[in-house]
Amino acid sequence: MPPAMNRRAFLSMAGASLTAMRAAGSTARAAPAPLTLRRLKLVNAHTGETFEGTYRDDKGPIPRVMDELGVFLRDHHSGATTEIDPGVVDFLAKLMDSVGETRATVLSAYRTRETNEMLARTTFGVAENSQHIYGRALDVYLPSRLAEAMQTARAMKIGGVGWYPHSGFMHIDTGPVRNWTLDERGLGDLLFDGAHVTFHGQVTITPQGELLVKGGHHPLGVSQRLALHRMIARAELLASRHW
Repeated sequence: MPPAMNRRAFLSMAGASLTAMRAAGSTARAAPAPLTLRRLKLVNAHTGETFEGTYRDDKGPIPRVMDELGVFLRDHHSGATTEIDPGVVDFLAKLMDSVGETRATVLSAYRTRETNEMLARTTFGVAENSQHIYGRALDVYLPSRLAEAMQTARAMKIGGVGWYPHSGFMHIDTGPVRNWTLDERGLGDLLFDGAHVTFHGQVTITPQGELLVKGGHHPLGVSQRLALHRMIARAELLASRHW
């Protein structure tokens, strides 16, 4: 074969090899990085139990550890357990990492439907179809930077974020993306699906936890309590329909 032909053949083969190497390098760079290990350090406010360890590795949630978390995050009223959504555990771990917290106190996690109904009758702000029933919600306290954590959680848009500033805790869940704030001065507001529902400060809560009608300071009646609970439930329903 003439030298010119050999040179052209060589250049053609070299070009093809270079293109293949570039493509392979591009594929390698685009490959997703393996998941990092996820650790948590938690305290159960009601039982005094602690959990500390790795619950997720590069293969995903560790079944044995998730079972342990199911017991740790059980309904402390009845002792019943359920399978905890790994997503809400990831939500908490990601949130703690974002604000530099290494420890969290869990105030409420899984609730049976019976426990939730009991709390809905006696405690304002408990939704009738709460995500706690499905193992997809956590009420937590952080030793510091709690308000910053709330804002960070809302910016993540992973699920629901409830803020209880005067009670000193926040709620996170992996249900529909929605936000609400309840405090002692006017019970704040609910945000869902871009709409805004507010209580207009018509109800206040005493330091003893009694609900009062603003102005006359009359204790809130059963029908008024139910009306407020229904407002929360309606926001949950509308959000779930949208999502």
